[in-house]
Formats: sequence, C-alpha cells, structure tokens
Amino acid sequence: MKSKISLNTGNIAEVEADAIVNSANNDLILGGGVAGAIRKAGGQPIQDELNRIGTIPLGEAVLTGPGQLKAKLVIHAAAVSLGLWATKENVRLATRNALLRAEERKCKSIAFPAIGTGIGAFSIDRCAEIMLEEVLNHLKKGSGLEKVLFVLFDEKTFKAFEEKVNRIDENGVLRKAPEEEVRPEDVAPLPRKPSGPPNPGGRR
Repeated sequence: MKSKISLNTGNIAEVEADAIVNSANNDLILGGGVAGAIRKAGGQPIQDELNRIGTIPLGEAVLTGPGQLKAKLVIHAAAVSLGLWATKENVRLATRNALLRAEERKCKSIAFPAIGTGIGAFSIDRCAEIMLEEVLNHLKKGSGLEKVLFVLFDEKTFKAFEEKVNRIDENGVLRKAPEEEVRPEDVAPLPRKPSGPPNPGGRR
C-alpha cells in the first residue's frame, strides 16, 4: 500500500492524472489557492459546471470535467464553508468521499492537495495524518487505484507529509509518535460542575 503513495511539490493543476482533487468550499466557488489554480488552468467551463451543481454538504465530493487541464476529471471535495476554518471531521470526510468518487469512475491515479490547509487554515501536520489514514484505510479494502499522489504547495508541507509517510509500517498502518497519541482537540471537555447556593451545614 505504501508503494502506491507518492509525494511531490508543485501546482496540482498541472498534474496529468485520471483525477485531481480540488480543496473546495461547499458553495463550489473557485476562489483562491488550489481552486484558483484549477480555474486559471482549466478555464471557465469548470466553474460553469459547478454552478449547475450548486451547494453541497461539507465533507461531500462531486465531479466535473477537466476543462483545459491535463487530468481527465476534477473531484471537488468540500472541506470548508466560505469564511470558516476547516475541521478534522470535514478534512477526513472530504478525503474519503474524493476516493469514493475516483473508484466510481474507475480511476487508476488520483492527485490530492493538502486539503483545508490553505484558506481553511487547518494544521498541515494534522492534515497529513488524517489524509494518509484515510488513503491507507481505503486501499486496505481493495481498490482499483494504482497511484495516490500528494501534490504539495511548498517544502514545509512536503516535509510534514514525508515524515508521516516514513512512519507507515509493513501492515499499512501509520504509526503515531507518543506526543500524537492524544491531542487536545480530540479530547471532549469535562462537564462543568453545576453552580448553586452553598450547601448549608456542610451536608453531603
């Protein structure tokens, strides 16, 4: 499974693959970041097709044609709402559903950006962990995908993903470092004690 995963830096809009993934907002407006690069390279027909689809739920993914891109199709995976940050749940669902759309179209290769880390301001390190976990889980179930490429914006993002890929063991499990076993955002806050008048006489 690990052999099917590869990393690169660059512009995902220039990648030649069966499918490339757009880190989209759920209104499917091609604005800045990855979406802007796809619109610039692929042309207005992609946005026109998205306009016909309309708004989709967060975490969902939909397909469009590639316009003038080298890829055969574009999978738009919605990890954010306009003006809001990405969450771990939506990054996970967006990755999972993008993989499902690729399987439905019998894709052999798919290229991902670091979903939600641009305008969505999601942690690059956490994104790498979540996306790789989803890819590994997907491949374990049996997949027609022969290549999963992560096309990363800069060296910092590349190194974050590379560090995680190097921790994938022979069973296709992403081993976590001790400090990653429990994260503050994964722990539910303790319920607050009810406030009320003092207990008269110290009764229990």
